[in-house]
Amino acid sequence: MLQKLHIQNYAIIDELVIAFPVGLNIITGETGAGKSILMGALGLILGERADSNVLLDRNKKCVVEGSFVMTGKQDIGLFLQAHDLDAGLELMIRREIAANGKSRAFINDTPVNLSQLQELSSLLVDLHQQFDTLAIGETGFQREVIDALAAHNGLLEEYKGVWQQLQQAARALKELRLKKDQFAAMLDYNQFLFSELEEAGLKENEIEDAEAELKLLNNSEGIKAALARVSYELNEADTPVVQQLKVLVQQLQPYADTHPALPVVIQRILSVQLELKDIAGEVEHISDHVQYDPARIELLNDKISTGYRLLKKHHVLNTTELLAVKQDLQEKLFAVMNIDDNILDLDKKAVVLRTRALELARKISTNRHKQVKPLEEKVNKLLAKVGMPNARLKVQIETSGADAAVFNDSGMDTMEFLFDGNRSNQFAPVRKVASGGELSRLMLCIKSLVAESIDLPTMIFDEIDTGISGEAARQVGIILKDLSAKRQIICITHQPQIAGKGGAHFYVYKEITANTVKTNIRLLTQDERITAIAKMLSGEKPTAAALENAREMVMN
Repeated sequence: MLQKLHIQNYAIIDELVIAFPVGLNIITGETGAGKSILMGALGLILGERADSNVLLDRNKKCVVEGSFVMTGKQDIGLFLQAHDLDAGLELMIRREIAANGKSRAFINDTPVNLSQLQELSSLLVDLHQQFDTLAIGETGFQREVIDALAAHNGLLEEYKGVWQQLQQAARALKELRLKKDQFAAMLDYNQFLFSELEEAGLKENEIEDAEAELKLLNNSEGIKAALARVSYELNEADTPVVQQLKVLVQQLQPYADTHPALPVVIQRILSVQLELKDIAGEVEHISDHVQYDPARIELLNDKISTGYRLLKKHHVLNTTELLAVKQDLQEKLFAVMNIDDNILDLDKKAVVLRTRALELARKISTNRHKQVKPLEEKVNKLLAKVGMPNARLKVQIETSGADAAVFNDSGMDTMEFLFDGNRSNQFAPVRKVASGGELSRLMLCIKSLVAESIDLPTMIFDEIDTGISGEAARQVGIILKDLSAKRQIICITHQPQIAGKGGAHFYVYKEITANTVKTNIRLLTQDERITAIAKMLSGEKPTAAALENAREMVMN
């Protein structure tokens, strides 16, 4: 509900703070006092376009701020979560307009764009103004009304779940069939590429290993000659290095006891001798395994040539990446073999889902059709009570044929509320033929019937009483009073019969401050309410009878 409205520097409003309680809030005032200005300011936080011409003082910005209580409003919580906005028990919406016309909007002090503000405000406030295109002309709202009366919310939820699964299956089928077409077009080429890689028979790092082996074989004769020279010098020369070290040890050995450092030197020479003997053996072993092999060189050249060609062809850098290409091609070939089975399975699932969706949609449609006549009768009776005795509402529901080829997330029905305001039997869509006042009262009648079933936001009626008085106005007041039992209603009215039903009565007036006319508003006391309503009955100087009549209206 709208807890508080704070307006600064808007039109002829300097600053106003209005605290709205729950229940039915009545706003009255003389024509031109500024009631429509209040609605204009409220419209800013509901996402309407801003104009710098509304600034009272062009040296200051205009600020309109609304504080809302959102206890139990799940859809609002989901909106805040979806847009990463802070959530709490209180929701603050602020709109600022600078002198240059630049407008900014905030939700809980976080900047938002105008479309976000409009989306949220539609969940918070239902504003009915003269000449507005009201929700009553929208197919979504009309369907919601019928469904609320049908009381089949569980059936609707089940249907929507099945329908969503059906859409997912349809999208998956479309993607699979597209893939099948793509795979079929590429099948022969992919098979050729895979066979080519399969025939190459490459293993992990094989190209790189072949390059290393080929380098060794191409240098085998030089390597073998070098190894032979090393082995000769170590073991077979006229003075082999190993033998020389042995002689050196023999020369030092007799003096080992005469100097403490000599044993260490002798031991180190012996270690070097043993290491060189081991190295000599390793050189002979390496030499034995290094052989020039022309056939092997040719084989390796062929393998590397094939590898380089495949690397270049597939735009990769090494054997590992080439094997990954091969794996990908293999998976594509497997996918071609399995895709028909997948399409068949998914198609069967879609048939089952579609059958269930149609079954549920038919039940929903049957329930909706049952509500048409009762809704028409009840609304038309209420229309007579609220001063529209010649008006008629007609609900037109069209259901898809037996095959139900066309249906959506709401079922298989399309509907339209038709209206005839003059018993002409010339019904037309309500949004095209009903006037602003007729729309407001028609909406009031419909919403009063579904108020228990639809979680309506704060409802604001701006001059719903246009063209009515007397008993019709009283009936409108009764409906508003009943409607306000479980939700907040704000009503701008000129009718005392409606004003008398209010729980809180606000009076809008003009005052002159520093030679400037400004709009102000105040909450009336019980006695002030009686006086204000009496003036609405008989003029600026109410009679005793008018005061008594007003008192009776307020007390009752």
